[in-house]
Amino acid sequence: MLGKLLKKEIALTMHPIVPFVLLMSVMVFIPNYPYTVVFFYTTLSIFFTCLLGRENNDVIYSLNLPIAKSDLVKGRFAFSILLEMIQMALVMALCLLKQNLHMTANEAGLEANIVLVGFGLLLYGIFNLVFFLNYYKNVSKVGFSFVIASILFFIGVIAEAVLTHAVPFIRDHLDTNDPEYMSEKMIVLITGIILYIVLTAIAYNRSKKLFEVQDL
Repeated sequence: MLGKLLKKEIALTMHPIVPFVLLMSVMVFIPNYPYTVVFFYTTLSIFFTCLLGRENNDVIYSLNLPIAKSDLVKGRFAFSILLEMIQMALVMALCLLKQNLHMTANEAGLEANIVLVGFGLLLYGIFNLVFFLNYYKNVSKVGFSFVIASILFFIGVIAEAVLTHAVPFIRDHLDTNDPEYMSEKMIVLITGIILYIVLTAIAYNRSKKLFEVQDL
């Protein structure tokens, strides 16, 4: 069932901009750029997909399919998580490539390392929680849901940039090229993975309940 739901999301609902957004992972090669912004573009593609679905009456169409109402939420979450994981895998691969090229240090925030990946997962988790909890209260208010989630997302981006420069431990240990200080960096990565899973799971379970009681 999940495979069919995901196929429907990709074939009928996905916004055409999604493949181009995934390619924007190469932004980790931009000198002196806040690399956490790269993850925002994936959240933007999720927003565009939900917006396109609203304009094409995707929810109404899907409710007429022989599936449970909660399956619609499952399909959208599966699609969103797939996009986030593809982008994260691309970013990880490009970070590794960049470090092997020995490029100059990033003065605008975290280096392209595994700490960036861990923090990106946290930002994804926050976005999933805030966006989907608002979206599934009223699927017609896609823009409002995205604005609220984006505000919190960029608070996180700004906090990362400030802390990278202001906190000596982050500046001297975490904001370095891999494999330096890998034990400390692995703690950040594992923490990011755990928080992503927890926040996304909370968002998913709560979204199902919100969507069930929504009058459509």
